[in-house]
Amino acid sequence: MMIKVNDVAIPESAILEEMQYHPAETKRQAMLKAAETLVIGEILRQRAAALGLSVADSGSLAGQDDFIEQLLDRDVDMPQASDDECRHYFEKNRPRFTTSPLVELRHILVAAAPDDEQQRVESQTIAETLLAQLRAGENFAALAKQYSACPSKETGGSLGQISAGQTVPEFERQIFAAEPGLLPAPVESRYGFHIVSIERKVAGKPLPYDQVEGRIRQYLNEKVKAKATAQYIQSLIQQIRLEGFDFAVSESPLMQ
Repeated sequence: MMIKVNDVAIPESAILEEMQYHPAETKRQAMLKAAETLVIGEILRQRAAALGLSVADSGSLAGQDDFIEQLLDRDVDMPQASDDECRHYFEKNRPRFTTSPLVELRHILVAAAPDDEQQRVESQTIAETLLAQLRAGENFAALAKQYSACPSKETGGSLGQISAGQTVPEFERQIFAAEPGLLPAPVESRYGFHIVSIERKVAGKPLPYDQVEGRIRQYLNEKVKAKATAQYIQSLIQQIRLEGFDFAVSESPLMQ
């Protein structure tokens, strides 16, 4: 059955084209996500047209941020976070607002391509062997010089001080959670396997409210906007004639 929004048809070809932007575990899930996006886009397009706003021909949400923002500005009362709400959020979430911690470390990188499974198995084995040698008293700088695929091998494997955001996430998660000393197992990243020795850690320092107020206000306003937008779309859905699609089967966060 063809999908129609107030008698405006959404062809299957449009859904199939939209699917490329909605990866999912199954083809059906991808089709549902694509169809939902096109339905919501058409609903918003029709509402914008009714208000006299200039809209694109396609019902898709892709590339239509300008018209959607105009529609929301015109049709939705967007509450703004108050000073009290911002301050309350800050007081409840103080640990989130600190300077970046610093970690001073050395590493030996046993390189492996991310898509070469055989090489990754071999590199992990080499890394575990090197780690055992370090535990037995081998010199870190000497092993780094001989085996590391990182330019830091010329300085004994030292990466100096690293703050949050300076390395890839999968490496960063491990080193910032670890205590000083030689890590008990190699750390895997997209580059291969790292043998890591943390020399020193410096904890982040608390930030004052006035330095984070703007960030908190933006976060709270975006959160409120997302909720208000979802409620607005749900209200529009109640006002249209929809054939061939059931929002009840959708698992989109937008419709929660």
